[in-house]
Amino acid sequence: MIVSALLTSVGINTALCVLFFTLYSILRKQPSNYEVYVPRLLAEGTSKRRSRFNLERLIPSPGWVAKAWSLSEEELLSLSGLDTVVFMRIITFSLKIFTFAGTIGILVILPVNCWADQLQDFDGADFTNSSLDVFTISNVNSGSNWLWVHFSAVYIVTGFICVLLFYEYKHISSRRISYFYSSEPQPHQFTILVHSIPTSNSCSISDSIDSFFKELYPSTYLSHVVIRRTSKIGSLLNEAKNLYKKVTQLRSDPIQQKHKHGGFLGLFGKKINKHIEHYEKKLEDIEVNVKLQQSEASLAGEEARAAFVFFKARYAAATALHLQQSVDPTQWVTELAPEPHDVYWPFFSKSFMRRWISKLVVVVLCIVFTIMFLLPVVLVQGLTNLSQLETLFPFLTSILTIKFVSQIITGYLPSLILQLFLKLVPPAMEFLSSIQGYISRSAIEKSACTKVLWFTIWNVFFATVFSGSFLSMIFIILDPKGIPEKLAIAVPAQASFFITYVVTSGWTSTSSELFRIMPFILSLITRLFTSPDDEFEVPSIPYYNDIPRILFFGLLGLTYFFLAPLILPFLLAYFCLAYIIYRNQFMNVYAPKYETAGKFWPVVHNSMIFSLVLMHIIAVGIFALKKLSLASTLTLPLPVVTLLFNEYCRKRFLPIFVAYSAETLIRKDREDQNDAAMTEFYDNLVNAYEDPALLPIQSSSNTDNLSSPLISEA
Repeated sequence: MIVSALLTSVGINTALCVLFFTLYSILRKQPSNYEVYVPRLLAEGTSKRRSRFNLERLIPSPGWVAKAWSLSEEELLSLSGLDTVVFMRIITFSLKIFTFAGTIGILVILPVNCWADQLQDFDGADFTNSSLDVFTISNVNSGSNWLWVHFSAVYIVTGFICVLLFYEYKHISSRRISYFYSSEPQPHQFTILVHSIPTSNSCSISDSIDSFFKELYPSTYLSHVVIRRTSKIGSLLNEAKNLYKKVTQLRSDPIQQKHKHGGFLGLFGKKINKHIEHYEKKLEDIEVNVKLQQSEASLAGEEARAAFVFFKARYAAATALHLQQSVDPTQWVTELAPEPHDVYWPFFSKSFMRRWISKLVVVVLCIVFTIMFLLPVVLVQGLTNLSQLETLFPFLTSILTIKFVSQIITGYLPSLILQLFLKLVPPAMEFLSSIQGYISRSAIEKSACTKVLWFTIWNVFFATVFSGSFLSMIFIILDPKGIPEKLAIAVPAQASFFITYVVTSGWTSTSSELFRIMPFILSLITRLFTSPDDEFEVPSIPYYNDIPRILFFGLLGLTYFFLAPLILPFLLAYFCLAYIIYRNQFMNVYAPKYETAGKFWPVVHNSMIFSLVLMHIIAVGIFALKKLSLASTLTLPLPVVTLLFNEYCRKRFLPIFVAYSAETLIRKDREDQNDAAMTEFYDNLVNAYEDPALLPIQSSSNTDNLSSPLISEA
């Protein structure tokens, strides 16, 4: 790829970013768009729709940028919790890394690459027609002493990142403990999930749990709630909610309201009333069916051999969690209970044997999905090679000779197509995680986050580097000794593609996050059928989509910072955009649906360690390929030291993210001993984990009053 093709891609994406920023700054001021751009403020009552027209609404303004910039970490913590703080620290952590690496890469390494002449001399007068390979390490002569600059940069940046990783891990660990100390008593802190409960003909599962835990924990056991199979009830409730929305739409539609009392020859009014009566009759039937199913679910036969067990102290719950309860380790298996609103209730409709089968099925599906995704990667790689395109499609030869068209096809189209295909990956991985047997939505998202990250690394990085050939990747894995050399040959060759990928996937996607294209379009459609005063749901940030993207850009930055440092300014621009935009979204759009107290950070740490080791392996291969064997040999200790550092961090910090220490739990329990409110807390604890499908439903006898759902949405 030549510089002009890259500039074309940068120009297109810069124009799109400016367009999104401009549209956002105007549309966010329109009262009809508040549900899209400030749903959180609207739900909290801190922002209200204003009907009075103001000319200022039509003028773009950057005031929101200053508000987002001025938001402190403590304000963010009180606003959205520790998970949000950790998410923003991923961005600031990346900014620190690539500011440091960018300074070295742009001021030191890039001039060295340009001054060399193994591929071609750098011609400043004909800059736009220069190949991007001039800016990479491939242009440095084999055996040149200038390669020691790259060697030194690898060592310096590795040391800087390891120090930064240590202090970030330490800071977030202390934040997690402080957050726990400052929190009010939470139900999940006193609760464990017990499954694989043995059954007996002489007593119910509830009686078995009661006698078992009273015997083992006589002074600390409080109570329990048996989990029941309610998948049928859940399906009925979902059907009822959909019917209720249809009735609401029919009653609130202004066109239908106009014809309600007769219309043309009385036909419209009768037809609309007939539809409403039909849906209301179905709602009444569902209500009767739900009550019947709830009665059946209370029977012993519908118990799921699982229960939430409550204790009087956090330490007692933790002790029961980590101790083997029975002589048979397959019975009375304990698991950490999630927050009540974080429980994924559909999971309990399945037997626990199906949980293990589901895991095997998900592994197979992930492998199949990964292999199938190589097809769009091969397509993208074909677009980056004009000669290959002309061979495959001879009729395009005349079009490809047009300079602007060829620049768009090679510089913009490949990364755009790949980005469109990648949109399918996060929802697919979330679905696969949801059938894997996790008991909470946070665990599902954390699992999906890891799946999306490694899927992206394998299919976008390695598949692109090796031109989408699955067999070539398999042969490389089977020949580990040849990995450094093969990576050293293949990775620099794809530098131009990944630079444009950062611009397209990073800049434009982050700007579209601000503009919220899909929610805006859906809002325009639903506005035709619903009233502005109807209830709406405040969204939560999809961590499984956004965290992998940030970490993947981190991998690209570390991999290419000494190979093709030209990528670093574009990465820095992306992280600056992400810093402002996500802070704005947390203030105005997203509300947390759960709180893991920073459990996503170990995923970040592991990803950075992998990126460092990958960079070291490529460096070993590059220096060997460039006939600087001493530098290659001296690089070998780096991955070993990095992995030892990772092992130290795993022993020092990871246990804090797995469970709280006895010292922490006992200290918190002692603080609560003299709190008079704990008596009321214990009384409410038993009701905290009620299945929403078993809650009482509201009566539908008065169907004319549609101010509240006929079926409870609790």
